[in-house]
Amino acid sequence: MLNPVTANEKARTLAEALPYIRRFHDKTIVIKYGGNAMVDEALKQSFASDVVLLKLVGMNPVIVHGGGPQIDQMLKRVGKEGVFIQGMRVTDNETMDVVEMVLGGLVNKEIVNLINRHGGHAVGLTGKDGAFIRAKRMLMADQKKAGEWINIGQVGEIEHIDPSLIALLDSRDFIPVIAPIGVGQEGESYNINADMVAGKLAETLKAEKLILMTNTSGVLDKSGSLLTGLTASRVDELFADGTISGGMLPKIGSALDAVKHGVKSCHIIDGRVKHALLLEILTDEGVGTLIRADE
Repeated sequence: MLNPVTANEKARTLAEALPYIRRFHDKTIVIKYGGNAMVDEALKQSFASDVVLLKLVGMNPVIVHGGGPQIDQMLKRVGKEGVFIQGMRVTDNETMDVVEMVLGGLVNKEIVNLINRHGGHAVGLTGKDGAFIRAKRMLMADQKKAGEWINIGQVGEIEHIDPSLIALLDSRDFIPVIAPIGVGQEGESYNINADMVAGKLAETLKAEKLILMTNTSGVLDKSGSLLTGLTASRVDELFADGTISGGMLPKIGSALDAVKHGVKSCHIIDGRVKHALLLEILTDEGVGTLIRADE
């Protein structure tokens, strides 16, 4: 039996969630799932239960997942080393086969199964299903040779996302779980940065929120303090002065593009915190950095 203090705390938490549930009812929330939350067993369980709860209270979660460490493990098993240029994985034909097997198969189906075991109805997809993520080869500017470009293989940039397949799944109360693999005009596969897929998908679906799960507490200033309540113009300033750099660049870049193109807000949250999704969406405090478009 709960003591009165504990009971009151639980009641306050539920009451605090009510206005958020009402505000975001029937709204689309795109969630990039990655980092520690994908490998720590307790965090995996809390993520799955959070997603199911969001769906049950009337929101429409759409999951985009990564899987870099799992790809690296499989490459080592077949005698290959992962190679990166400017933070992007060089993807030859053999590496692309591994990427498809790991992202579209092993990782995707594990997430689908996890959500289903918690009472949800998840469906796994890649961008090749219904050709809903159209992509083309990405060329990277050579930072050592001005005006020249580097071919990094089957790494793609998004040309177009068709929202109809996601809309169909949503209409039947399924939870889409998407591996970031696109398809080219000739049917070729492309490995696409998961943050970029999540951001572009949020734009296309006119999502209420884009949530990017990370292994940090959010966007930090140069002294290590958490920044939140950021506007798009303030984020541009943080890019310019070097506060945002390294691995956070593609993540924050995707967030910035999303809020500039109609997504109401983006949240960079700490996936190392149990039930981080619920804390960010359904409580006053949240657990990360909030980015909005300029007023």
